[in-house]
Amino acid sequence: MTPKEIMAHAIDISRRELHARGYRPFAAVIVKDGEIIAEGCNDTVESFDPTGHGEVVAIRNATRKLKTSDLSGYEIYTTCEPCSLCVAAIWWAKLDKMYYANTLADCATLGLDCAPLESEVSLPIAERKLPTERILAEEAHLVFDEWVKSPGFNA
Repeated sequence: MTPKEIMAHAIDISRRELHARGYRPFAAVIVKDGEIIAEGCNDTVESFDPTGHGEVVAIRNATRKLKTSDLSGYEIYTTCEPCSLCVAAIWWAKLDKMYYANTLADCATLGLDCAPLESEVSLPIAERKLPTERILAEEAHLVFDEWVKSPGFNA
């Protein structure tokens, strides 16, 4: 499949799930060598999961299917430029390339403005709106020390 055919498929998923289940029309597919490996559509309303964005669902489906968290060598096609949550998921999954259709500016015109989120996550933790307090740091760091020494250590 060509990149345009793959994106058209992702758009079809977003349209299908919008009309069939009332999902928000954000879909994504994970691809390797022109072959679709996994799909996902925003299911936040049905799943009661605020992380159920199309990109995250597609990544979860791909990693389960492939039994790996490393999607190096794979690409993601998403019907909308990803929010900060999805950018982080794409980064952690180590995807090689991203194709997108709609933009975050398009979302903002619909009332889904990610600018406040982007601003918030760029602040130092003490300056964010969510009250935070660091506790038991030394105890928690001991587990990091144990992890580094463990046979299964893999950062």
